[in-house]
Amino acid sequence: GTMMDNRFATALVIACVLSLISTIYMAASIGTDFWYEYHTLSPAENVSEAGRSIWEEFVSKDADEKTYTDALFRCNGTVGLWRRCITVPKNSHWYSPPETDTTTNCISFSLSDQFVEKYIEPGNHNSGTDLNRTYLWRLQFLLPFVSIGLMCFGALIGLCACACRSLYPAIATGVLHFLAGLCTLGLVGCYVAGIELLHRKLPLPEDVRGEFGWSFCLACVSAPLQFMAAALFIWAARTNRKEFTLLKAYRVA
Repeated sequence: GTMMDNRFATALVIACVLSLISTIYMAASIGTDFWYEYHTLSPAENVSEAGRSIWEEFVSKDADEKTYTDALFRCNGTVGLWRRCITVPKNSHWYSPPETDTTTNCISFSLSDQFVEKYIEPGNHNSGTDLNRTYLWRLQFLLPFVSIGLMCFGALIGLCACACRSLYPAIATGVLHFLAGLCTLGLVGCYVAGIELLHRKLPLPEDVRGEFGWSFCLACVSAPLQFMAAALFIWAARTNRKEFTLLKAYRVA
C-alpha cells in the first residue's frame, strides 16, 4: 500500500503546486496592464503640442472608445482588463526634445465602462449596438473572476479533504479546476476576438504595431496549468479508490 500512497501524495502535491502557480498567474494577469501593447514606430514630433489635448481627452469621463483607442495608437498605449495607459512627454514645452522625458499615465475603466455598450462604429452612438463586442467585453471582465473563484473553492474543498483524510473530494477539486481552465480559455478567446473585431473597425495606422503583451501570456499559460492540476486531482482520487476497493476485497477474502 505504501508505494501507492506515495504516488498519490506526489500527484496531489504536484497538483496543488500547479494550482497555486496558475492562481498567481491569473491574479497577476488581471492586475497588470499589458494585455495588448501598441508600438508607435515613428514617435510623433507633434505629440508635445498635441500631448496635452490627447491626454485630456484620454482621461475625460466621456472619452469614448474611438477617442481612447486613437490615443493608444499614437502614444505607445498598453491595455489591461482594468486600465489603459499611454506614454506622453512629461512637459509639453516646444523647446524640449520630446523623446527625453516621458511619463506613463494610466486610467482605470470604471465598472460602468466595463458594462457599457459598444457601438457598431466605435465612438458613434447612432450606429447601433455591436452585440458581439459588447458581450465579448463583458465576458472578458467576468470570466477571470469566475476562474479564480472556482480554484479558490476547489482549494477549500481540498483542505477539507486533507482534514477528513479522504480522497473523494479530490474529484470535486479536479472538476472545479477543469471548469476554471475552461473559463480561462474562454477569457483568452474572448479577448483575442474582441481585439480582432475592434481592429477591423479601427484599423491600426501604418506606423503602429500591435501585439499581445505578457499579461495576456500569463493567462494563456494559466489555462493548461489548471487542466494539468485537474487531471492529477482526478487521477489520484480515481486510482486510489480502485486500490482501496481491491484492498478491502483482499482483506475480506
